[in-house]
Amino acid sequence: MSVGLHWQTEAEELVPGDARAAVEAALRHGGRWPAAVDVVFVDDETIGELHGRFLDDPTPTDVLSFDLGDGDGPQAEVYVSVECARRVAAQRGAAVARELALYIVHGVLHLCGFDDREDAQRLEMRAAEAQVLAALGYGRDDDPQDVTSPSREKK
Repeated sequence: MSVGLHWQTEAEELVPGDARAAVEAALRHGGRWPAAVDVVFVDDETIGELHGRFLDDPTPTDVLSFDLGDGDGPQAEVYVSVECARRVAAQRGAAVARELALYIVHGVLHLCGFDDREDAQRLEMRAAEAQVLAALGYGRDDDPQDVTSPSREKK
């Protein structure tokens, strides 16, 4: 199991150990442990470009997951928009680190087969996110959000 962290933004608002722990906990919860995952923290412009290139929607999004299969290097990549996390955390009065951890967990759960396109699937994914975040020591979210929308992650 390896977790690569790559910051393409100015500030690291989630310490590397916490980011790695979020990946590991989500992989374990989703039954895909061990796996090699690279997490890339980007800005809205970069994630919008990826979103447009791979999902035909050039708008910025919160997180994108790519399952790379059995090739050399990481088995998966998760791109996280730090700008989106900052914006949403400010709107909700939440910590940016928690928002980033949520995006990592959400992206990794997609890699584990979780989906959120249908209502029942979305409820299952939200429950999984809550369990993983609680296991990581993040407090309960009394203002649950649905910042992710269907079809954002490419599998």
